[in-house]
Amino acid sequence: MKITKATREYEAWLRKQLKIVKADLAQKHRNMSSDPFIFLRATFYRWIQIWPEVCSELTDAPEVLAVGDLHIENFGTWRDVEGRLIWGVNDFDEVFPLPYTQDLVRLATSANLAIAASHLSIDFREACEAILRGYRQGLTTGGKPFVLEEEHPELRKMAYGVLRQPARFWEKMDAQKRPHGKVPASAVAAIRQLMPEPAVPFQLSSRQAGEGSLGRQRFVGLATWQGGRIAREAKALCPSACVFALRGGKGRNDILYQVLVDRAVRCRDPFVHVQGQWIVRRLAPHCSRIELSALPQERDERVLLESMGFELANIHLGTPRAVKAILADLDKRSKSWLFRAARRMTRVTRKDWKVWRDRMLSAEQ
Repeated sequence: MKITKATREYEAWLRKQLKIVKADLAQKHRNMSSDPFIFLRATFYRWIQIWPEVCSELTDAPEVLAVGDLHIENFGTWRDVEGRLIWGVNDFDEVFPLPYTQDLVRLATSANLAIAASHLSIDFREACEAILRGYRQGLTTGGKPFVLEEEHPELRKMAYGVLRQPARFWEKMDAQKRPHGKVPASAVAAIRQLMPEPAVPFQLSSRQAGEGSLGRQRFVGLATWQGGRIAREAKALCPSACVFALRGGKGRNDILYQVLVDRAVRCRDPFVHVQGQWIVRRLAPHCSRIELSALPQERDERVLLESMGFELANIHLGTPRAVKAILADLDKRSKSWLFRAARRMTRVTRKDWKVWRDRMLSAEQ
């Protein structure tokens, strides 16, 4: 099956799960043609179709409740219940039981594509070694959340990059468009419930963000409260694309977002909740995903990737029965298994991207 057919079939399945924003979906299609890194982020449904075939030697690895759509821009910061700045995985839309190797290969593949696009300068083999080193350390030590107040100076410096300053953040919030049509009452109620007080008035806007979830309804409530600005988001949820790709859209359609957040080794964001069909959260200058473009020019990428590996271990520790088996499985594999698997997935991702890009170019002519 080619990428064009896979996309049509996935989007037909998606329309049965939730309401689609046509303009945002069209924008997603354009974004997918821009470069392979963005294409990877936008097409988890395709990845999970082809990964078992391309990396068949990895599919019998111990199973965990996996992130699924993991990549190097799926990390960000938030404030915990004590107000401390925390760093870690930022999005769990595609959570599903998968071999632990899937998350590692996808993370490494995203790093390889980012290197090719000059978003990272680290050697790819070194990047894979750093990810695995952090992952193994996290598993063997029992994990530990990334609290940036006292430790992790390199991560803290990245988290406070100039592009994440408040003025820029609120400019982006103000640039959002008013919603077209009526906003679902359940979304409004979810946003209102997350406000500091029930009577706080807020202005609703539609938010166009992300790549994989682009096309789903996404609303933001902007308000001024006690002398400062605040924002709350409600994003539509649906079952993981794994249900579409691995089960043919059949069987149980559980949304496992909250399950994994509750189980992982994590300082939780007290503002993140699954409420009905919505995931609701606080948005703030330092409570959001960190884009590669927002990272400071001077940075230690080895530390960054090693930390990403460790944080992935924090997530997989949410399946404690699998930890011993994972460590034994890692011991059996060659030193370069991740490098070789991610390199193969990079090749097939690029091939799909070229097909998609050519399709979009021909459609424009």
